[in-house]
Amino acid sequence: MRFVLFYHSLISDWNHGNAHFLRGVVRELLAAGHDVAVYEPDGGWSLQNLLREHGPHAAEAFRRAFPQLRSTVYDLETLDLDRALEGADVVIAHEWNPPELIARLNRKRASGAKFRLLFHDTHHRAVTKSREMAAYDLSAFDGVLAFGEAVRQLYVRNGWSGQAWTWHEAADTALFKPIRATRPVDDLVWIGNWGDRERSAELLEFLVEPSRALGLRTSIYGVRYPQTAKRLLASAGIAYHGWLPNYRVPAVFSRFQVTVHVPRRPYVKRLPGIPTIRMFEALACAIPLICAPWDDAESLFGSMDFLRARNGDEMRTQLQRVLADRDLRRELARNGLRTIETGHTCAHRVRELLSICESIGAVPEARRPSVVAA
Repeated sequence: MRFVLFYHSLISDWNHGNAHFLRGVVRELLAAGHDVAVYEPDGGWSLQNLLREHGPHAAEAFRRAFPQLRSTVYDLETLDLDRALEGADVVIAHEWNPPELIARLNRKRASGAKFRLLFHDTHHRAVTKSREMAAYDLSAFDGVLAFGEAVRQLYVRNGWSGQAWTWHEAADTALFKPIRATRPVDDLVWIGNWGDRERSAELLEFLVEPSRALGLRTSIYGVRYPQTAKRLLASAGIAYHGWLPNYRVPAVFSRFQVTVHVPRRPYVKRLPGIPTIRMFEALACAIPLICAPWDDAESLFGSMDFLRARNGDEMRTQLQRVLADRDLRRELARNGLRTIETGHTCAHRVRELLSICESIGAVPEARRPSVVAA
Protein backbone atom coordinates (compact mmCIF):
# COMPACT_ATOMS: atom_id res chain seq x y z
CA MET A 1 0.00 0.00 0.00
CA ARG A 2 1.01 3.61 -0.38
CA PHE A 3 1.12 5.57 2.87
CA VAL A 4 1.30 9.37 2.87
CA LEU A 5 2.22 10.76 6.28
CA PHE A 6 2.03 14.38 7.41
CA TYR A 7 4.12 14.90 10.56
CA HIS A 8 5.96 17.69 12.31
CA SER A 9 9.39 16.31 11.51
CA LEU A 10 11.14 13.13 10.52
CA ILE A 11 14.52 14.86 10.45
CA SER A 12 14.60 16.49 13.89
CA ASP A 13 14.18 14.91 17.31
CA TRP A 14 15.01 18.14 19.16
CA ASN A 15 12.34 18.17 21.90
CA HIS A 16 10.32 16.01 19.54
CA GLY A 17 10.10 12.43 20.77
CA ASN A 18 7.47 11.53 18.18
CA ALA A 19 10.25 11.56 15.59
CA HIS A 20 11.68 8.43 17.27
CA PHE A 21 8.46 6.49 16.74
CA LEU A 22 7.85 7.89 13.26
CA ARG A 23 11.29 6.78 12.12
CA GLY A 24 10.69 3.27 13.44
CA VAL A 25 7.25 3.00 11.86
CA VAL A 26 8.49 4.23 8.48
CA ARG A 27 11.42 1.81 8.66
CA GLU A 28 9.08 -1.12 9.34
CA LEU A 29 6.58 -0.13 6.65
CA LEU A 30 9.37 0.03 4.10
CA ALA A 31 10.73 -3.33 5.26
CA ALA A 32 7.27 -4.83 4.75
CA GLY A 33 7.26 -3.64 1.13
CA HIS A 34 4.99 -0.62 1.43
CA ASP A 35 5.50 2.73 -0.29
CA VAL A 36 5.85 5.59 2.20
CA ALA A 37 5.97 9.35 1.65
CA VAL A 38 6.58 11.63 4.65
CA TYR A 39 5.79 15.36 4.49
CA GLU A 40 7.02 17.88 7.04
CA PRO A 41 6.54 21.65 7.05
CA ASP A 42 9.24 24.06 6.00
CA GLY A 43 10.48 26.01 9.02
CA GLY A 44 9.18 23.47 11.55
CA TRP A 45 9.82 24.46 15.16
CA SER A 46 11.86 21.40 16.12
CA LEU A 47 14.14 21.47 13.09
CA GLN A 48 14.70 25.22 13.35
CA ASN A 49 15.78 24.89 16.97
CA LEU A 50 18.08 22.01 16.08
CA LEU A 51 19.73 23.95 13.27
CA ARG A 52 20.05 27.11 15.35
CA GLU A 53 21.77 25.30 18.23
CA HIS A 54 23.81 22.69 16.34
CA GLY A 55 24.08 23.81 12.74
CA PRO A 56 23.39 21.98 9.46
CA HIS A 57 25.66 19.07 10.37
CA ALA A 58 22.96 17.87 12.81
CA ALA A 59 20.53 17.28 9.94
CA GLU A 60 23.30 15.73 7.87
CA ALA A 61 24.06 13.34 10.75
CA PHE A 62 20.42 12.23 10.71
CA ARG A 63 20.72 11.32 7.03
CA ARG A 64 23.87 9.29 7.71
CA ALA A 65 22.23 7.48 10.63
CA PHE A 66 18.98 6.78 8.71
CA PRO A 67 20.00 6.59 5.03
CA GLN A 68 16.77 4.87 3.97
CA LEU A 69 14.50 7.54 5.50
CA ARG A 70 13.46 10.60 3.52
CA SER A 71 10.92 13.37 3.91
CA THR A 72 9.55 16.07 1.64
CA VAL A 73 9.62 19.58 3.06
CA TYR A 74 6.63 21.66 2.01
CA ASP A 75 5.22 25.15 2.35
CA LEU A 76 1.54 25.08 3.24
CA GLU A 77 0.71 28.04 0.98
CA THR A 78 2.20 26.37 -2.10
CA LEU A 79 1.57 22.70 -1.29
CA ASP A 80 0.03 20.84 -4.23
CA LEU A 81 -2.07 18.54 -2.10
CA ASP A 82 -3.54 16.64 -5.07
CA ARG A 83 -0.05 15.72 -6.19
CA ALA A 84 1.05 14.75 -2.68
CA LEU A 85 -1.97 12.47 -2.28
CA GLU A 86 -1.75 10.89 -5.71
CA GLY A 87 -1.99 7.11 -5.43
CA ALA A 88 -2.40 7.18 -1.63
CA ASP A 89 -4.17 4.27 0.04
CA VAL A 90 -3.75 5.52 3.62
CA VAL A 91 -3.08 9.08 4.76
CA ILE A 92 -2.11 9.81 8.36
CA ALA A 93 -1.95 13.33 9.78
CA HIS A 94 -0.31 13.93 13.14
CA GLU A 95 -1.99 16.25 15.63
CA TRP A 96 0.99 18.63 15.53
CA ASN A 97 -0.11 19.92 12.13
CA PRO A 98 -1.66 23.29 11.22
CA PRO A 99 -5.48 23.20 11.43
CA GLU A 100 -5.57 24.44 7.83
CA LEU A 101 -3.82 21.28 6.61
CA ILE A 102 -6.18 19.08 8.62
CA ALA A 103 -9.15 20.96 7.15
CA ARG A 104 -7.85 20.54 3.59
CA LEU A 105 -7.36 16.80 4.10
CA ASN A 106 -10.81 16.55 5.62
CA ARG A 107 -12.35 18.24 2.57
CA LYS A 108 -10.50 15.91 0.21
CA ARG A 109 -11.87 12.85 1.98
CA ALA A 110 -15.37 14.34 2.22
CA SER A 111 -15.38 15.03 -1.52
CA GLY A 112 -14.97 11.35 -2.29
CA ALA A 113 -11.23 10.66 -2.20
CA LYS A 114 -10.65 6.90 -2.06
CA PHE A 115 -7.81 6.89 0.45
CA ARG A 116 -8.45 6.21 4.14
CA LEU A 117 -7.66 9.14 6.42
CA LEU A 118 -6.44 8.84 10.03
CA PHE A 119 -5.56 11.42 12.69
CA HIS A 120 -2.66 10.54 15.02
CA ASP A 121 -2.57 12.00 18.56
CA THR A 122 0.59 11.56 20.66
CA HIS A 123 0.28 14.36 23.20
CA HIS A 124 -1.62 15.48 26.28
CA ARG A 125 -3.32 18.42 24.55
CA ALA A 126 -6.59 16.48 24.50
CA VAL A 127 -6.88 17.39 28.20
CA THR A 128 -4.57 20.37 28.61
CA LYS A 129 -5.75 22.25 25.49
CA SER A 130 -9.06 20.59 24.75
CA ARG A 131 -10.55 23.65 22.99
CA GLU A 132 -7.72 23.65 20.48
CA MET A 133 -8.17 19.94 19.79
CA ALA A 134 -11.95 20.27 19.51
CA ALA A 135 -11.44 22.89 16.80
CA TYR A 136 -9.96 20.34 14.38
CA ASP A 137 -12.55 19.24 11.83
CA LEU A 138 -12.24 15.44 11.70
CA SER A 139 -15.74 14.82 10.39
CA ALA A 140 -14.54 13.02 7.24
CA PHE A 141 -11.61 11.25 8.88
CA ASP A 142 -11.95 7.49 9.11
CA GLY A 143 -10.73 7.50 12.69
CA VAL A 144 -8.11 8.47 15.25
CA LEU A 145 -4.95 6.70 16.34
CA ALA A 146 -4.53 7.61 20.02
CA PHE A 147 -1.31 6.78 21.86
CA GLY A 148 -3.18 5.69 24.97
CA GLU A 149 -6.57 4.38 25.98
CA ALA A 150 -7.30 7.49 28.04
CA VAL A 151 -6.79 9.67 24.95
CA ARG A 152 -8.87 7.34 22.78
CA GLN A 153 -11.78 7.60 25.21
CA LEU A 154 -11.62 11.41 25.08
CA TYR A 155 -12.08 11.46 21.32
CA VAL A 156 -15.08 9.14 21.51
CA ARG A 157 -16.65 10.71 24.59
CA ASN A 158 -16.28 14.27 23.30
CA GLY A 159 -17.63 13.36 19.89
CA TRP A 160 -14.44 14.46 18.13
CA SER A 161 -14.29 11.24 16.11
CA GLY A 162 -16.70 8.45 15.28
CA GLN A 163 -14.10 5.79 15.97
CA ALA A 164 -10.66 5.65 17.53
CA TRP A 165 -8.05 3.05 18.30
CA THR A 166 -5.38 2.85 20.98
CA TRP A 167 -2.04 2.80 19.19
CA HIS A 168 0.81 3.10 21.66
CA GLU A 169 4.27 4.26 20.75
CA ALA A 170 7.03 1.64 20.89
CA ALA A 171 10.75 1.07 20.57
CA ASP A 172 12.48 1.03 17.22
CA THR A 173 14.45 -2.12 18.01
CA ALA A 174 16.52 -1.86 14.85
CA LEU A 175 18.17 0.98 16.75
CA PHE A 176 17.33 0.52 20.44
CA LYS A 177 18.97 -2.69 21.56
CA PRO A 178 21.44 -3.77 24.26
CA ILE A 179 25.03 -2.83 23.59
CA ARG A 180 27.69 -4.81 25.39
CA ALA A 181 30.13 -2.64 27.26
CA THR A 182 33.21 -3.78 29.14
CA ARG A 183 31.45 -2.41 32.19
CA PRO A 184 29.33 0.67 32.94
CA VAL A 185 31.53 3.59 33.89
CA ASP A 186 28.96 5.70 35.73
CA ASP A 187 25.90 5.26 37.94
CA LEU A 188 22.77 7.09 36.78
CA VAL A 189 21.68 8.61 33.48
CA TRP A 190 18.50 10.47 32.58
CA ILE A 191 17.59 11.42 29.03
CA GLY A 192 14.73 13.89 28.75
CA ASN A 193 13.78 17.52 28.35
CA TRP A 194 13.13 19.98 31.15
CA GLY A 195 10.21 21.47 29.22
CA ASP A 196 7.41 23.69 30.40
CA ARG A 197 7.36 23.23 34.16
CA GLU A 198 5.34 20.03 33.68
CA ARG A 199 7.67 18.01 35.91
CA SER A 200 10.19 20.43 37.46
CA ALA A 201 9.27 19.49 41.01
CA GLU A 202 9.28 15.79 40.11
CA LEU A 203 12.75 16.02 38.58
CA LEU A 204 14.03 17.59 41.76
CA GLU A 205 12.43 14.96 43.98
CA PHE A 206 13.10 11.83 41.95
CA LEU A 207 16.34 12.64 40.15
CA VAL A 208 18.35 15.57 41.44
CA GLU A 209 18.00 15.13 45.20
CA PRO A 210 18.51 11.31 45.26
CA SER A 211 21.61 11.72 43.12
CA ARG A 212 22.92 14.46 45.40
CA ALA A 213 22.17 12.51 48.58
CA LEU A 214 23.86 9.35 47.34
CA GLY A 215 26.79 11.11 45.70
CA LEU A 216 26.12 9.37 42.39
CA ARG A 217 27.99 9.85 39.15
CA THR A 218 25.02 11.15 37.19
CA SER A 219 24.62 12.54 33.69
CA ILE A 220 21.62 14.23 32.11
CA TYR A 221 20.90 14.78 28.41
CA GLY A 222 18.13 16.92 26.95
CA VAL A 223 17.05 20.40 25.88
CA ARG A 224 15.06 23.37 27.14
CA TYR A 225 16.92 23.54 30.44
CA PRO A 226 16.79 27.10 31.81
CA GLN A 227 19.87 28.56 33.44
CA THR A 228 18.34 28.03 36.88
CA ALA A 229 18.04 24.31 36.15
CA LYS A 230 21.60 24.09 34.86
CA ARG A 231 22.91 25.79 38.00
CA LEU A 232 20.86 23.43 40.14
CA LEU A 233 22.31 20.39 38.37
CA ALA A 234 25.84 21.72 38.74
CA SER A 235 25.34 22.31 42.46
CA ALA A 236 24.21 18.69 42.83
CA GLY A 237 27.30 17.40 41.03
CA ILE A 238 25.31 16.29 37.99
CA ALA A 239 26.86 16.58 34.53
CA TYR A 240 24.57 18.19 31.95
CA HIS A 241 25.40 17.38 28.33
CA GLY A 242 22.62 19.02 26.29
CA TRP A 243 20.90 17.54 23.25
CA LEU A 244 21.52 13.89 22.44
CA PRO A 245 20.43 12.59 19.03
CA ASN A 246 18.32 9.51 19.55
CA TYR A 247 20.54 7.25 17.44
CA ARG A 248 23.29 7.74 20.07
CA VAL A 249 21.09 6.83 23.04
CA PRO A 250 21.82 3.05 23.13
CA ALA A 251 25.56 3.69 23.32
CA VAL A 252 25.04 6.17 26.17
CA PHE A 253 22.79 3.76 28.08
CA SER A 254 25.50 1.09 27.86
CA ARG A 255 27.83 3.27 29.96
CA PHE A 256 25.47 3.51 32.95
CA GLN A 257 24.03 1.12 35.52
CA VAL A 258 20.53 2.57 35.92
CA THR A 259 18.09 5.14 34.58
CA VAL A 260 14.81 6.59 35.82
CA HIS A 261 11.41 7.40 34.31
CA VAL A 262 9.95 10.74 35.40
CA PRO A 263 6.66 11.26 33.54
CA ARG A 264 5.15 14.66 32.90
CA ARG A 265 2.35 15.63 35.27
CA PRO A 266 -0.57 15.29 32.78
CA TYR A 267 0.31 11.63 32.27
CA VAL A 268 0.18 11.02 36.00
CA LYS A 269 -2.82 13.12 36.96
CA ARG A 270 -5.14 13.06 33.95
CA LEU A 271 -3.99 10.51 31.36
CA PRO A 272 -2.96 7.36 33.25
CA GLY A 273 -1.43 4.46 31.42
CA ILE A 274 0.64 6.37 28.84
CA PRO A 275 4.40 5.94 29.17
CA THR A 276 6.84 8.17 27.36
CA ILE A 277 8.58 6.60 24.40
CA ARG A 278 11.84 6.88 26.36
CA MET A 279 10.54 4.22 28.73
CA PHE A 280 10.11 1.75 25.87
CA GLU A 281 13.54 2.66 24.55
CA ALA A 282 15.30 2.25 27.90
CA LEU A 283 13.85 -1.22 28.43
CA ALA A 284 14.76 -2.15 24.85
CA CYS A 285 18.37 -1.25 25.66
CA ALA A 286 18.25 -3.50 28.76
CA ILE A 287 19.19 -0.81 31.25
CA PRO A 288 17.57 -1.19 34.71
CA LEU A 289 14.85 1.41 35.21
CA ILE A 290 13.18 2.92 38.26
CA CYS A 291 9.88 4.72 37.79
CA ALA A 292 8.53 7.74 39.64
CA PRO A 293 4.78 7.56 40.44
CA TRP A 294 2.90 6.48 37.33
CA ASP A 295 -0.06 4.17 36.90
CA ASP A 296 0.43 1.40 34.33
CA ALA A 297 -3.34 1.43 33.84
CA GLU A 298 -3.21 -0.60 30.64
CA SER A 299 -0.89 -3.29 32.06
CA LEU A 300 1.73 -2.76 29.39
CA PHE A 301 4.55 -4.03 31.58
CA GLY A 302 5.28 -6.85 34.00
CA SER A 303 5.71 -6.45 37.75
CA MET A 304 9.50 -6.80 37.60
CA ASP A 305 10.22 -5.05 34.30
CA PHE A 306 11.20 -2.01 36.38
CA LEU A 307 11.12 -0.85 39.99
CA ARG A 308 8.78 1.79 41.38
CA ALA A 309 9.30 4.65 43.82
CA ARG A 310 6.40 6.49 45.46
CA ASN A 311 8.50 9.41 46.71
CA GLY A 312 12.03 10.75 46.79
CA ASP A 313 13.04 8.64 49.79
CA GLU A 314 11.93 5.47 48.02
CA MET A 315 13.78 6.52 44.89
CA ARG A 316 16.95 6.88 46.90
CA THR A 317 16.41 3.42 48.42
CA GLN A 318 15.69 1.81 45.05
CA LEU A 319 18.77 3.39 43.49
CA GLN A 320 20.88 2.01 46.31
CA ARG A 321 19.38 -1.46 45.79
CA VAL A 322 20.01 -1.51 42.07
CA LEU A 323 23.54 -0.14 42.26
CA ALA A 324 24.51 -2.65 44.97
CA ASP A 325 22.91 -5.78 43.47
CA ARG A 326 24.23 -7.07 40.16
CA ASP A 327 21.70 -9.93 40.08
CA LEU A 328 18.82 -7.47 40.48
CA ARG A 329 20.19 -5.37 37.64
CA ARG A 330 20.34 -8.44 35.42
CA GLU A 331 16.81 -9.50 36.32
CA LEU A 332 15.37 -6.08 35.56
CA ALA A 333 17.27 -5.82 32.29
CA ARG A 334 16.20 -9.30 31.19
CA ASN A 335 12.52 -8.83 32.08
CA GLY A 336 12.19 -5.39 30.53
CA LEU A 337 13.87 -6.45 27.30
CA ARG A 338 11.65 -9.53 27.01
CA THR A 339 8.49 -7.44 27.41
CA ILE A 340 9.60 -5.04 24.66
CA GLU A 341 10.56 -7.83 22.29
CA THR A 342 7.26 -9.66 22.75
CA GLY A 343 4.88 -6.73 22.46
CA HIS A 344 6.26 -3.21 22.14
CA THR A 345 8.39 -2.84 19.02
CA CYS A 346 7.67 -0.69 15.99
CA ALA A 347 7.17 -3.94 14.06
CA HIS A 348 4.31 -4.78 16.44
CA ARG A 349 2.79 -1.34 15.93
CA VAL A 350 2.96 -1.61 12.14
CA ARG A 351 1.10 -4.91 12.29
CA GLU A 352 -1.52 -3.21 14.46
CA LEU A 353 -1.72 -0.32 12.00
CA LEU A 354 -2.20 -2.62 9.03
CA SER A 355 -4.98 -4.42 10.90
CA ILE A 356 -6.69 -1.08 11.57
CA CYS A 357 -6.33 -0.09 7.92
CA GLU A 358 -7.90 -3.37 6.85
CA SER A 359 -10.80 -2.85 9.26
CA ILE A 360 -11.67 0.51 7.62
CA GLY A 361 -11.45 -0.85 4.11
CA ALA A 362 -8.06 0.41 2.99
CA VAL A 363 -7.27 -1.32 -0.28
CA PRO A 364 -4.18 -0.78 -2.44
CA GLU A 365 -5.09 1.38 -5.42
CA ALA A 366 -4.02 -1.36 -7.83
CA ARG A 367 -6.67 -3.67 -6.36
CA ARG A 368 -9.55 -1.16 -6.28
CA PRO A 369 -12.40 -2.09 -8.59
CA SER A 370 -12.56 0.16 -11.61
CA VAL A 371 -15.68 2.18 -12.25
CA VAL A 372 -17.26 1.37 -15.61
CA ALA A 373 -19.54 4.00 -17.13
CA ALA A 374 -23.07 2.79 -17.90
